[in-house]
Amino acid sequence: MNIMETIGKPMDRAIVATICGDAGTGKTSLAATFPNPIFIRAEDGMQSIPEGQRPDAFPVLKDVAQIWDQLIALLQSEHSYQTLVIDSVTALEALFVQDVLDRDKRARSINQAFGGYGAGPGAVATMHRRVRKAAGLLNVRKGMHVVFVAHAEIETMRLPDSDDYMRYSLRLPAKSLPPYIDDVDLVGFVKLVSIVRGEDGERKKATSTGDRELIVAATAANVSKNRFGIVDSLDFVPGINPLGGLVPGLPAPVRTGPTKAKKPAADKPTTDKPAADVAATDGDVIE
Repeated sequence: MNIMETIGKPMDRAIVATICGDAGTGKTSLAATFPNPIFIRAEDGMQSIPEGQRPDAFPVLKDVAQIWDQLIALLQSEHSYQTLVIDSVTALEALFVQDVLDRDKRARSINQAFGGYGAGPGAVATMHRRVRKAAGLLNVRKGMHVVFVAHAEIETMRLPDSDDYMRYSLRLPAKSLPPYIDDVDLVGFVKLVSIVRGEDGERKKATSTGDRELIVAATAANVSKNRFGIVDSLDFVPGINPLGGLVPGLPAPVRTGPTKAKKPAADKPTTDKPAADVAATDGDVIE
């Protein structure tokens, strides 16, 4: 076949997304609003979802071998699940670090593992890449959405062409970040809507009504991004996916009440803190 005959217009596919935010902001609940999800759990965070509404989930991971087994099962078995949720990649990091230390009994820390010089963190990063590769196979072969849940932390940005500033990022080491930021279609940041009150000269206080919003537009305040042209922050109503109707494969939600317009995401943080290779179908290896 002439290579030119392979040219065509790419079709829409299910999305791969990362949802991050501070503890208690509803990351797991938001992930559960994706179509017919199945959860792989590195931590047990599903108590926040009412029992009658909880989606299916594998048992909480106890060791690294179990995540490979669970991913292989989803790849090789017939099932009706439409979304894979991994909750959370932050907890997965701790599991991977422990696995490396278990394999190198002489190391007292991850930086000393496998002789040091970055070999320990590099081994952990390799396992994150394998997880992302398995998720990519599920996305392509099974047509599944993939949602990575992550905890957020504040990092200091030191750029050569501007003053230092702080932003929200994923609570992961630098080597472990790329699979969940660079190689995804959307990074969403869940935050409480807050108002800072106080007169000049007085101590400022941040208050919130409990309303939440999802920021998916590129901003200096956090690592959010998307490939779907979304520029406004989105209302996050419990039980309703705020991305519905805005990205491929997510139907628009049915709203029974009025909605309020949202302002574009600000570029300034608010004051609230927010192993083994996996064998895939057809003999592929996730590595």
